[in-house]
Amino acid sequence: MSKLSPLVGSDYPFPPKPIVLSTQEKTDYKAKIKQLLIEKDAVLVAHYYTDPEIQALAEETGGYVADSLEMARFGRDHKAKTLIIAGVRFMGETAKILTPNKTVLMPELEATCSLDVGCPIESFSDFCDQHPDRTVVVYANTSAAVKARADWVVTSSIALEIVEHLDSEDKKIIWGPDRHLGSYIEKQTKADMIMWQGDCIVHDEFKAVALRDMKALYPDAAILVHPESPQSVVELADVVGSTSQLINAAKTLPNKQLIVATDTGIFYKMQQVCPDKEIFAAPTAGEGATCRSCAHCPWMAMNGLKAIYNALTDATGHEVDVDENVAKGALVSLDRMLDFAAEQQLKVKGNA
Repeated sequence: MSKLSPLVGSDYPFPPKPIVLSTQEKTDYKAKIKQLLIEKDAVLVAHYYTDPEIQALAEETGGYVADSLEMARFGRDHKAKTLIIAGVRFMGETAKILTPNKTVLMPELEATCSLDVGCPIESFSDFCDQHPDRTVVVYANTSAAVKARADWVVTSSIALEIVEHLDSEDKKIIWGPDRHLGSYIEKQTKADMIMWQGDCIVHDEFKAVALRDMKALYPDAAILVHPESPQSVVELADVVGSTSQLINAAKTLPNKQLIVATDTGIFYKMQQVCPDKEIFAAPTAGEGATCRSCAHCPWMAMNGLKAIYNALTDATGHEVDVDENVAKGALVSLDRMLDFAAEQQLKVKGNA
């Protein structure tokens, strides 16, 4: 059994919900954003978990919808001088680290992530210092400073391969920050791992008992689960995988009904690739339980049309800045993952 880090408080204050815009306001903002993207030589890059209208706008304007690492890669390779990253802060940081010569803007710099907030660099660094014989492996859903402290950065789609590689070299591992993903990888690889006790506020809320009840209602449905979910939920899955892997499974599985345990923002892409299928959100409440996120990240929801317009109009308070020394350190651990993937001919996709 893995050893565990001290539990960092996970009762995160949620941001206020965005103001609901009228249909006319949405139309007006979209038109203004499209024009500003041209004027500012900018491209909109959105995460799978943002609201559908933001993902659609990215696609309509020649941008991109993907997981965080693919977002950063797209931005790096695109000719635009300015990137608008619709996601959460660590995604903007990753884009800036991989593309230091470009201006990286975010609709809301305060849009964070419970995994990031739950793994402060000071506490995590102290934890690592207590185990100097261990290799530090961190999930991509972390701050630039935590990435700089790590030996390796991984996404959910390549984490198993990298941990298996390290285990084959008899290396002991510190894993952070997601305890559920870490436990899943530990179970699959049998590696010697010490876990940091973070979690994703969305995935942590999925309930196995309620999921069994839903399966009983839809017995022919396939259950698709992101491994940031609790083990009891993962054990019920027909497919466990990263965001990109779940989208591919939705397309290729023969089942006409799908129960999906990840952020409902992903439904936009799933419905594109399999419009003939019914997609249901896995339950986040039941048996007297209540939900806070209710299967949609409250920080992702901050990426509204008005916020994107504001970032394009005035970059003050929207530009992502990463300390040069921190960025250099984080790039080492990111490049280590990318080099490993290239050597193994793996396609690196799929963090939350």
